[in-house]
This record gives sequence, structure tokens and C-alpha cells, in this order.
Amino acid sequence: MVDVILGLQWGDEGKGKIVDFFAPNYDVVARFQGGPNAGHTLYVNGTKVVLHQIPSGIFHQGAINIIGNGVVLDPITFKKECDIVTSMGIDVRKNLYISERTNLIVPTHRALDKASEQQKGDSKIGSTLKGIGPAYMDKTGRNALRVGDVMERNFTAQYIKLRLKHQKLLDNMHFIEDITAWEEEFFEALEFLRTFKIINVEYFINDQIAKGKRVLAEGAQGSMLDIDFGTFPFVTSSNTISAGVCTGLGISPKQINDVLGVSKAYCTRVGGGPFPSELDDSVGEEIRRIGSEFGATTGRPRRCGWIDLVALRFACMINGVTKIIMTKADVLDSFETLQVCKAYDINGTITEQVPYQMSRMNVQPVLQSFKGWHMDTTSLKNPAELPQDMTTYINFINQYVGADVKYVSNGPGRDQIITL
Repeated sequence: MVDVILGLQWGDEGKGKIVDFFAPNYDVVARFQGGPNAGHTLYVNGTKVVLHQIPSGIFHQGAINIIGNGVVLDPITFKKECDIVTSMGIDVRKNLYISERTNLIVPTHRALDKASEQQKGDSKIGSTLKGIGPAYMDKTGRNALRVGDVMERNFTAQYIKLRLKHQKLLDNMHFIEDITAWEEEFFEALEFLRTFKIINVEYFINDQIAKGKRVLAEGAQGSMLDIDFGTFPFVTSSNTISAGVCTGLGISPKQINDVLGVSKAYCTRVGGGPFPSELDDSVGEEIRRIGSEFGATTGRPRRCGWIDLVALRFACMINGVTKIIMTKADVLDSFETLQVCKAYDINGTITEQVPYQMSRMNVQPVLQSFKGWHMDTTSLKNPAELPQDMTTYINFINQYVGADVKYVSNGPGRDQIITL
């Protein structure tokens, strides 16, 4: 049996804490897509930890953690992450497995990412410059190096061949930065990577399922950044939706049970792209301040706005969401009035559907107001304690999107989750 936890917005929904919360109930926690452009924030014994590629179940020693083939892995970032986790008393090699089919991010991928964004000027998409896009392009272009390749004798020759291909592209884009230091760090990190369990994950994970083990698939980014169904072209380079679990881990759709979708009580977005319910005013700034809305990977200030129910219902539909987990509800504690986006006004036409190409349309939100609960909810432990105005807000969301909020996160701590 496989349950899935993924984001329903533009990423940054707080999935790291949620996976960490549920992980003790599972035997295997597996990342199925994305790369170091993800930032999953956890608080372990009061210490803030940001994981970028390692599954968020790593702090639960009973669970096996897997980096699946749908991930693109930067060995340099991976080593740095492992060093942090190790410093917290965790033996990362004991329960961390890596698919031999996982694609590698090489130094020239980072260079290509940077050169591409520089060329786009005002049309840049807001890439994290981690080399994600170029790495996935090499995957679909059948040029990629994979983790299994690092165990082969001729890996250096394979790397040089790919580097020369990339160098021609960089020359055409007039990229002149010296990446020698990146390469030195890369090859040092490869030696570290070789010390881990590099396995055929698809056989391993299906064997675990056959034995009755419980598997939790962890997604990165959010559904509205999906390469196919997100706000194209301002999207990531992988399938962030539940369908990506099958291709990213090598499991059958019939194995998927619950799909737990994570959504903030409001909306945020990092980088460029459409954001119909964005608040470019003092209210948006107040949400950012209270919610400490700055990117876990980039540190960039997040754009903030009211919850977009049109996009949320779309995300629930394409993912087959069975339960919603609402995070950062406490951020709205001090607001007298809340609003939700319940439809889009596109050039005078009202619609409750997400258009295929939002970035070239004038999309205005149709808003509905709600009374804020205006009380501190961070210490609440059970649903009976929730203020009535919060319950009204949640019930409207449930009815609109067709899936129910089953958990409410009311603070960053592991124990600050209320089961409804």
C-alpha cells in the first residue's frame, strides 16, 4: 500500500513537517520527483532543518528512506545535507537508499540554468538556478548521467562527453564563468555518493509492498508547478502530481491508496508566473511577515495572497485527493476579515476552471469574504476547541473543492496538528 503526500499549490505548503508527522506510521518514505530546488523545513528537537533531496522521514530511524528515479540528484547538495543530518546523530547510510536510475545534476547543468535565465531578461521564469531544468532536459534527451553510472569504470569518460556537449551550448550563450571549483567539489561528492546503498529501487519497493509494508511517497514543489498541468511556462521540470509517483518510483497505479494534499490556509508563490489572488499590498506584506514567507531554498520573499479555491479544486481533481491537510492556519489568527478566490474573471467572463495558459490572460479573482476568527489558535489540541469562524472557513473550502480538510496545522512544531 502506498500513500502520497504532495503540494496542492505552488509549493512551499509545509510538506516537510507533514511528512515528518506521518513518517512514524510508515515503513518506507520515498521521494519521487524534483531535486535541490525543493526545500522541506522540519523542526527536530527545536532545531530547524531544511532538506532538499533527502526524504523527510530520515529522522525516524525505523523507516527506510528512498531517493527515487524521478528525482534529479546534485551530489554536492546531497553531501552537504548528509553532513547536517549526521551532525544531529543520524546514521544516514543505515536507512537511505538511492535508485541507480536517478539522474545526476552535473556542474554544467547549473551553468546552463544560469546562462538560460540571464538570456531571458525580463521573461525569466524565476529558476532556482540549481540546474534542475537542464538536468531533466538531458533526461528526456537521453543524454543524462545516472547514479548507477558512477559505479562504472568509464564514468569519467561519460562525464567528459556530456561536459563537451554542454560547453558548446554555453559558448553559444556567451557564458564565461569558470566552473572549475564546481567540478572539483562535484567529483569529491561523487566519492561520498559511492558509499551509499545504490539499488534497483523498483524491485525493492515493490517487494516491500508485497510484504505488506506501508510506503509514503513524498512529493516536492506543488501541483500548480507541474510540467503538464501547472501555470506553464512558469513551472518546474517534473510531474509533481500523484501520477508522478508511478513513474518516479516504478510502482503501479493500483498500489496507490490515500492521496494527502497539503495546502496553506492562504496562498504563496516564489518567482514569476500567474497568481490571481496575489495581494500586492499591506495585507500581503502582513501575511508574509507573520508567516515568515521566505523561500527555504533561495531565501527569496514569497508572494502572498488569499487562498485560490479554483486552483485548489483543480489540484484535488487531477491528483485524486482523498484528504486535505491545511497548514499555517495560525498565520491568519489576527485578521478581522478573510477572503477566498472562488472564481476567475477573464476579460469579463466568469469561470471556475483553470485555463490552460493563464500567463497570457488578464485573470482577476472573484472574492468572497469571511469573518476572521481573531484569536490565537497555536495552543489548540482538538477540533472542539477550534473557533466557529475557522470551522465556517474550512467547511466552505471542503464544499467547494470536493475534498475535506482532515488535519489543520496550527504552528511549526511536530505536535501542532489538529485531527478533524
